Amino acid sequence: MWVLRVCWVLLGTLAAGSAQLYFEKVRSVTLDICNTSAIIPCRVTNLILHRTNAIFVKWKLQGSEFFSYDGVENKVTRNSTFQSANLLDLSLLPNGTASLILSREEAPPGNYTCDVAESSREGDTIVELIHISTSWFQPTENSFIIATVIVAAVLYFSQSVVVAMRFDMTLSKKIGLFLAELIVIFLAVIGVILLIPAGYESSQQIGLALIVVPAFILVPILHFLFTSVFEKQPLFAIILVFLKAIGYIIAVAGFGLCVLACPPKQGSIMIAGLAIIDIVAAIGLIYLIVIGVPLVK
Repeated sequence: MWVLRVCWVLLGTLAAGSAQLYFEKVRSVTLDICNTSAIIPCRVTNLILHRTNAIFVKWKLQGSEFFSYDGVENKVTRNSTFQSANLLDLSLLPNGTASLILSREEAPPGNYTCDVAESSREGDTIVELIHISTSWFQPTENSFIIATVIVAAVLYFSQSVVVAMRFDMTLSKKIGLFLAELIVIFLAVIGVILLIPAGYESSQQIGLALIVVPAFILVPILHFLFTSVFEKQPLFAIILVFLKAIGYIIAVAGFGLCVLACPPKQGSIMIAGLAIIDIVAAIGLIYLIVIGVPLVK
């Protein structure tokens, strides 16, 4: 029987016209910050037997073997530093697909060689894995986020200065007001520093949280400013505080959607919420300067 099997393989080889296996040509693939795994393609186009137990696959990185699959024994062998390495879909191997999947952490950039043997026929192909380093958000979105933080800090600091200089306020209130704003500004600066670098890591998510979440403090600050200026808050002042709260809710909702996706699909919602907070701050500053009447004691 084994003689017949060998003859069958030899006849198949002769029918194919070559002992060389050929591959779909893929020069390179990219791995960006949003990919949790790397898929390196490898597909043979001229298999004859189309049986898993007749195929042997080896994967090498820069010439060093780190993964192999023996179809005869149905056995996988991995290097200790590539424990996540596996064939993308074993059921597709008889059709020639020997693509490899790796976790992002175990997929360094470089030239990966896919070596496939079917009985006495063999061939290999080289695919370069390229890492792309980009920011979590688009450059324009990053710019808008940073701009809203800077504008908010300037506007609220200006509000505090106007109220402290033009209206009666105890020293303890002035100190409390400036401390609250300094905390918000400090957290926002740290958040911007963490957000700017490329990547989609926990540090970037924490940075965005430090920009958005502490903005809640600005809502009671605005209320505090108006209660310090007016004995009884006008309806317009109440509306401004309400609008600021709405802006904060929108920003937090957008933040929640952003941390769940890469690239973020709802960044505009978060930016819109931050923009509302800034717009209300600008209106509030104008209101305090032009319309506000000092308390008479």
